[in-house]
Amino acid sequence: MIYRRMYWAVELTLFALVLILFSNIARGAVHAATVHMDKAQVIHHWTFEKRRAAVPRDFVIDGRGLAYLRQPNGGLKPYGHEVSAQKEMPIPQGKPSSQGDSTPPSIASLDPAQGQEIGESHTFSASVSDASGVRSVDFVIEYPDGVSTQSFSASNAGNNVWSANLQGFSNGNWRWWVVATDSTKRGGNTATSQITGFSVNTSGEPSEPPTPGVITNAQWNEGGAVQSAAGRIYFEMPANKKWKGPWDGYVCSGTVVSDETSGRSIILTAAHCAYDDANKAFARNVLFIPNQADTSGTGTDTNCSNDPMGCWVPSFAVVDQNWSVTTFPNNIPWDYAFYVVSDSGAHEGMATTSDSLEIAAGAMTISFSPPFIDDTEPGPASLDFTHALGYSYSFDPNFMYCAEDMTTEGQFNWWLASCELSGGASGGPWIQPLVDGNGPIISVNSWGYTTSAGMAGPKFNGSSAYCLFTMAISSDWSGVPTSQGDAGIVQSCP
Repeated sequence: MIYRRMYWAVELTLFALVLILFSNIARGAVHAATVHMDKAQVIHHWTFEKRRAAVPRDFVIDGRGLAYLRQPNGGLKPYGHEVSAQKEMPIPQGKPSSQGDSTPPSIASLDPAQGQEIGESHTFSASVSDASGVRSVDFVIEYPDGVSTQSFSASNAGNNVWSANLQGFSNGNWRWWVVATDSTKRGGNTATSQITGFSVNTSGEPSEPPTPGVITNAQWNEGGAVQSAAGRIYFEMPANKKWKGPWDGYVCSGTVVSDETSGRSIILTAAHCAYDDANKAFARNVLFIPNQADTSGTGTDTNCSNDPMGCWVPSFAVVDQNWSVTTFPNNIPWDYAFYVVSDSGAHEGMATTSDSLEIAAGAMTISFSPPFIDDTEPGPASLDFTHALGYSYSFDPNFMYCAEDMTTEGQFNWWLASCELSGGASGGPWIQPLVDGNGPIISVNSWGYTTSAGMAGPKFNGSSAYCLFTMAISSDWSGVPTSQGDAGIVQSCP
């Protein structure tokens, strides 16, 4: 009888194992068993809470040349210094009341709208409504210096429209927003609208029309190689120079690039998405998710099996020594980096054609030749028409892009003057030309200014980018540190 019970126990165990196997296959997790232990730990580290807490690592520079990390709520966190930002952007908020109404007023239909041009005077208006009634509406105007502001009380013009006639504007780029408070007790609930930019032209003559084909920030729906090769990068960096306490979670973008080697795949991104130049540490717990825009789940879940190609864990990064020894923005010429991913044991999730990231996701060519710049013909037909792409934090998990004629910003950066890609796009590819979703990558999303649109990208040609790429595809794995904060190569290039 004892043997018979043991027989049935073994049979039931085998049956359970078969069910688990078929369950994994059905979920596309056929490669899960091959994930190396250290890579599996990284994947399991990114719980739902940790992914939700990760924020964009987006660098901006103010008018004084000081660097800041733009926060999800619009605030600016000093980077590499302790000087407060010139002005904190307003944050939408609601105040709970004793009446149980914690819903702030609804604000819509701002006039002037985003990008609208006005003259020396204009009647500003907005639609403001609230179930408890609206107590007050203020229009806040920000001057072209990006620092000075002035607030004006609006009047109720009826039908939920509040307005104020303002005059005395001078030529330039201005911004404004609406602050509204409802009629509940104890101060009421307050709402703040989105910041809206407008321009002023006092000459009475129409301004030059916008350049044909300019895209400031739109969802990429054209597919192609860039759709599958580009993805979101999750990673952590220390909160202090001693690497003590919890590390902060961030998100960036990156792109798989062709390397013509076996045994490894290469992801191109920004250096500030791979190495913390302020606290002198390589990113830890790095996770790459290609084509997350086509996930069958939500953007920031914990299931690698609902992403088209699952999740991949890089082994180490390669950055320029000049990036590591200085601090942003003094190191902007070297804001490019490469993550190296093993072709075995680094993947979990959906079944793919190969354990090699480059084969599974496809790869794009990186160009180290001089791109076209300041072509005389404007618009999409011009030789210097350039696309910049990246993943959005605000519209997770959308893959976004901007596109326009490329120019320069200083000696070391390319510049897309109208680009307004949202947080999370850092490290995403610049492509020139982009045809049917494919083309050579000439730069990556690097940084912007605090008070205006525009995106800068480091120059690959004439820089150390090729030297770093060579190191990424040829380095001896055995000599690369693996401990957290040290997993990478700081390369000195000619």
